[in-house]
Amino acid sequence: MDEFWLHPRLGTATRDGQAPRFYLLALQHAVQTLDADPRWQHWWHRSGFLDCELGIVTEGRLDHLRPSADIRRVDNRLRANFTCALPPAGTARDELVQRAATEVRTMFELIREALALPDLPPPPAPSAPPEDAGDVPVTAKGLPSIPRELEPQGYLTLTQVQDFFG
Repeated sequence: MDEFWLHPRLGTATRDGQAPRFYLLALQHAVQTLDADPRWQHWWHRSGFLDCELGIVTEGRLDHLRPSADIRRVDNRLRANFTCALPPAGTARDELVQRAATEVRTMFELIREALALPDLPPPPAPSAPPEDAGDVPVTAKGLPSIPRELEPQGYLTLTQVQDFFG
C-alpha cells in the first residue's frame, strides 16, 4: 500500500490573515508522516473509505478546549475539517513540531470515534519538516467582526467550518 490516502488542506482564520509558516509546515508534515506510515495506511484501509480530505483551520490567538469538527462522507471519501488554535508567538520549533503531531492525532481520534473504527495505530515519532520544504498552500479568510463579549468563545461556527474550503 503506497498510494496516498490522506490529502491535507490548510487554512487560517486569523484577524490579520497570517499564521506562522513553520507551524503550518509542521502540521502538513505531521499529516504526510501519517500518510506514509504503513500501519496508518492499513488502519485507514479498514475504514472502507478511499481517502480522507483533512482540512485544518488555525484560528489566531483564540484558545480551544477541543477542535471544532465537521466530519462527513462525500461519495467514497471522508471529508473532515477541524479547527485548532495557533500556538503562542515565540513557541520553540521543537514544541511546534510536537504540538502539530498531537493536534493531527487528536483529529484522527475524533474521526475514529465518529466512524467507530478500531484504535489508532501507534503514532510515528514526531519530526521536523525538511529544511527545503517549500511554501504551504493556505486558504486564508478573515474572521467576522464579533462583539467583544463573545470573543473568548474562540471557535468558528460549525457552518463556517463546513464551508471554509469551499
